[in-house]
Amino acid sequence: MSVAVIQFGGSNCDRDTVQALESLGVEAELVWHEDALPEAVDGIVLPGGFSYGDFLRAGAMAAHSPIMDEVRAAADEGTPVLGICNGAQIGCEASLTPGAFTTNVSARFQCEHVHLRVENSETPWTSHYEEGEIIELPIAHGEGRFEISDNRLDALESEDRILFRYCDADGNVTPEANPNGSKHAVAGVTGESDHIAVMMPHPERMALDDIGETDGRGVLSGFA
Repeated sequence: MSVAVIQFGGSNCDRDTVQALESLGVEAELVWHEDALPEAVDGIVLPGGFSYGDFLRAGAMAAHSPIMDEVRAAADEGTPVLGICNGAQIGCEASLTPGAFTTNVSARFQCEHVHLRVENSETPWTSHYEEGEIIELPIAHGEGRFEISDNRLDALESEDRILFRYCDADGNVTPEANPNGSKHAVAGVTGESDHIAVMMPHPERMALDDIGETDGRGVLSGFA
């Protein structure tokens, strides 16, 4: 599989993502947002960082970058697309997935490890986990709070489109375990089809054997 990792001005997790994918035996290449997608691309990652310096709001400007029309078209044709952190913000702004990510309830940037509970293990991004399994991944964001209307959240719940929720080490969803105040502790969702997904925590930062923790490999294995 060949995966395009889209670089925006301000991306800072693009090379990390390439390295993590290559560790899984996945061919990955960096693609600048003003260039065209490669003709033969089997997957797309919108990586983390601070595209356009988070001007206006995180992801808002990158969602209108030239390449995003191609990303949406590829997604419509069934190409797997994963947005991580700033990529999740871009994905929501580009209407690849519902909802929005906004300022943390703490009103500050947060960089820490969090626990996540797998809510649906029947997607490409979670099939390597068990439903209810607890994994640990890092977060690094100032606008990671997931917001959505109650009606649309109810629809996501009923359609099993919640990938992960923030929880404590025992799997309990509590306000204390929700680092940014996300609605219903949502940490990741899918689009109308589950080959499209966004998530705020960073699986690529917990994917290499030499760092000793590999809880994120299961997410990226959706491309393998």
